[in-house]
Amino acid sequence: MSFLSNDVKILKQLPMVGGKVLTPVRTRVPRKSSPKYYLNRILPLLKKKHAVQLTKFDYRLSNVLETDLQKLRCRVNYHALKFTDPIVEMGRKLVERMRMRSEHFIALHLRFEPDMLAFSGCDYGGGEKERAELGAIRKRWKTLHKSNPDKQRRQGKCPLTPEEVGLMLRALGYNSDVHIYVASGEVYGGEDTLAPLRALFPIFHSKDTLASQEELAPFAPYSARMAALDFIVSDESDVFVTNNNGNMARILAGRRRYYGHKPTIRPNAKKISRLFLNMNNMTWEGFAMGIRTYQVGFMGEPNEDNPATLYQKGEEYSTGGFDAAEINDYQNIEDEQELADQEDLEIKIISQKENCLEALIGIQVIS
Repeated sequence: MSFLSNDVKILKQLPMVGGKVLTPVRTRVPRKSSPKYYLNRILPLLKKKHAVQLTKFDYRLSNVLETDLQKLRCRVNYHALKFTDPIVEMGRKLVERMRMRSEHFIALHLRFEPDMLAFSGCDYGGGEKERAELGAIRKRWKTLHKSNPDKQRRQGKCPLTPEEVGLMLRALGYNSDVHIYVASGEVYGGEDTLAPLRALFPIFHSKDTLASQEELAPFAPYSARMAALDFIVSDESDVFVTNNNGNMARILAGRRRYYGHKPTIRPNAKKISRLFLNMNNMTWEGFAMGIRTYQVGFMGEPNEDNPATLYQKGEEYSTGGFDAAEINDYQNIEDEQELADQEDLEIKIISQKENCLEALIGIQVIS
């Protein structure tokens, strides 16, 4: 709170009005709205109702902002917003336990849930059973085009499989004795899907192997809290690697870049997918050289960018190759899934300085 004291006024709780706590009015802001939208639509509502609760807060502000607002956003994202003490304490314990097992470790954020795979429209080698199961899930999205797995893979829109992640890491020079912390939810296919990755990197860790059920009990009923623990361990890892371009992967990539370009491996899926398709016709040395070549610029290293191209890259990075209609459609499904976690979040809208955005979202994870 003190970090933003020169920028905004932050309240710990809503004030009392007529002996009752002020009840905020709920509203939703479209994705990537401009500052003008907040000034023209949200600010009048805030002045009228005195408290506004925004039901969503991811991607609600445009990438294209004035420098001062960009700086404010960085101060909020990378300094002011903190996890609650119980989450931080448990996260630090997990990091310490990883360091006790190995001085250095890789954190792998592995998203391979059935709904994500169904949305991608890709083929993951599971035959007719996979097509039937994922096809049934895909019907949730009424506006999705008919899937074309070959085209999706050629365009780099397919998340890497656990085996492909393992092969990529081995090609980049990581040996089988590396300790890997796996941050993941449900993995489609379970242990059978993970087996090829385990064969390449047998020293597997997760929050479930590092902590007891009793220690995780306060967090286990809430997916957001469990994800927060994975976030802390991943942020502290020596190398962070992801098979996807989802929210958590993007946030971690940005944070690690902000704090000194810590090694962060994002697959150049469009290019390396060709290598996986032709792997049986290549030597291992040729495959590995191709991976290393295509991954230049996707390892978290500093880039010298022309300011004129930054916004364009930011848009591409935020959508991960999907077109806007698909992203918004998928977001609607994610919104429904997040309802169960809403009690984890307390969103307060408070006044900001005159002549600036007078609505600021304060997000606190409830312990």
